[in-house]
Amino acid sequence: MNDIMKLKNATGAGMMDCKNALAETNGNYEKAVALLRERGIAKAAKKEGSDRINSEGAVFSYNHMGGKIAVLVEINCETDFAAKAEAFLELGKNIAMHIAAAKPLYLDETLVPTGELEAEKEILKKQALNEGKPAAVVEKMVEGRVKKYYEEICLVHQPFVKDPSKTIKQIVTETIAVIGEKISIRRFARFEMGEGLEKKEDNFAEEVAKQMGTKKEEAKPAAKKPAAKKK
Repeated sequence: MNDIMKLKNATGAGMMDCKNALAETNGNYEKAVALLRERGIAKAAKKEGSDRINSEGAVFSYNHMGGKIAVLVEINCETDFAAKAEAFLELGKNIAMHIAAAKPLYLDETLVPTGELEAEKEILKKQALNEGKPAAVVEKMVEGRVKKYYEEICLVHQPFVKDPSKTIKQIVTETIAVIGEKISIRRFARFEMGEGLEKKEDNFAEEVAKQMGTKKEEAKPAAKKPAAKKK
């Protein structure tokens, strides 16, 4: 019973699931944990793609550099109970922090404007051709590079800043496995102080002079002394 409770607390799985996992692995705790996580992720993937309504959740915020960067992100789940779960709150905190650091432009690939995507594909195609790649393989290369492009600009496909071996989508799926409810990121906004504004660039020397209340004057040539008279 102690092993079952320990396994339940570690994985969030039900009592019977933990009992069965220990039985299937001959009481090996590490193998039982791995087995439950594998099954949990599989179940989570089904819930993630389901039509179940998830209208509960929370809006998470994150401030960085004394307010120079701020993030708001809405993450939804199915019940108010799940919205208060430690795993859900940790997920929201981590995703908000990730957005501040990684600067995603879109939530996923479906929100990338068609014109922007086509322009990027054209650039990638020209790059591949300039590298001397055969036309027959260029399309496959472009397809692979578009995937990389999505990893750079789409939140769900970005490598998680705290663990680059996982994407944001994967850490959401792992949290679904723990909580047992559908979770989805609905929207986000990132603000950076002064972003998009033209900043005036003053001459540093002139700025110092202004602060000192003086003006830099051009040096005047020294006056010539009158020539000595011959006796």
